Amino acid sequence: MRIAIPREVVAGETRVAIIPEMIPLLVRDKHQVVVETGAGLGAGFSDDEYVEAGAVIASEPQALYEGADLVVKVQPPMPHPALKRHEAEMIPEGATYAGFLAPLANRDVVKMFVARRITSFSVEYIPRITRAQSMDVLSSMSTVAGYKAVLLAAGRMRKMIPLLMTAAGTIPPATFLILGAGVSGLQAIATAKRLGAKVEAFDPRPSVREQVKSLGASFVEMEVPENVETSGGYAKEQSAEFLRKEQEAIRNRLPKVDVVISTAQVFGKRAPLLVTEEMVREMRPGSVIVDLAAEQGGNCELTKAGETIERHGVWIIGPVNLAASVPVDASRMYSKNITTLMKLLFPKPGVKPDFTDEIVKGCCITREGEIVNEQVRNAL
Repeated sequence: MRIAIPREVVAGETRVAIIPEMIPLLVRDKHQVVVETGAGLGAGFSDDEYVEAGAVIASEPQALYEGADLVVKVQPPMPHPALKRHEAEMIPEGATYAGFLAPLANRDVVKMFVARRITSFSVEYIPRITRAQSMDVLSSMSTVAGYKAVLLAAGRMRKMIPLLMTAAGTIPPATFLILGAGVSGLQAIATAKRLGAKVEAFDPRPSVREQVKSLGASFVEMEVPENVETSGGYAKEQSAEFLRKEQEAIRNRLPKVDVVISTAQVFGKRAPLLVTEEMVREMRPGSVIVDLAAEQGGNCELTKAGETIERHGVWIIGPVNLAASVPVDASRMYSKNITTLMKLLFPKPGVKPDFTDEIVKGCCITREGEIVNEQVRNAL
């Protein structure tokens, strides 16, 4: 099988789908791996490293895509700025695609895949089950985002983070409030604690209380109904009254904290609004909000995706594609996840994916000219 690894064309995307370290695993399975020249440079991997690992370098996109059986990317297919063609049109008809797809936001791509009979696997839809943990790209990228969010806050703060005992007196530790104790939230807790912060965490799911406390943070309690998360481990979309209670629990803590890192998201939906403008007004001057849900509409009412703004004396950071700001390790994790998925899809040369497998079926979006994922099909 000929596997193509394109250079990402999205501005600011520095990750690469497969790093040189993973190439021998694919070559040993009799696959030919073709990498577009410069594909790994943003993450610090040279063309020479790919060649040494057993890959072939394609000097231009046309040569890369020609004859490809499988195209593996990070970002969903986009219009190619240099060629004035869409990447989805460059994938050979009947081939396979694996990577992020965001099918509900990229309906044109899904339509092209259907028309060209391209089998597509969207890594966002990999089921959150024990057997799929080694393929869980969302968790890997959330780990990076949670870590980097704390560093963004530290760089914007007007005070130091740890408790310091000095000859000039005692400097109290900064207080961080983490909204959402999923993967990114837990990583933000751990990173802030390593820097010496006093950390509090809020999440409507009582089941995460022990995880929060095990990292040394205090858990902000609120009365919640029993059905606050899906069977897949995602937070459920809740009622307006429930959101009001959430906001009230958060509001009571905001005047006492220096940093808020919000991570609350609902899969396939707009992020819940947890911090209103009025709540921002009540925060300490110089406080910082890092809103990791910026791309899904934001947990803060004032968040602007891709921008850092100051409102009512509070800095509000709305980062997008934060994982790309740590491309070496983000690429390493993504590459391991997707290579593991590929070995499940194609365990031996000539063997086709087992579409009865729970993981394969869950992340397959299009196949044989149809949308086969029920959730995507119903939405489109």
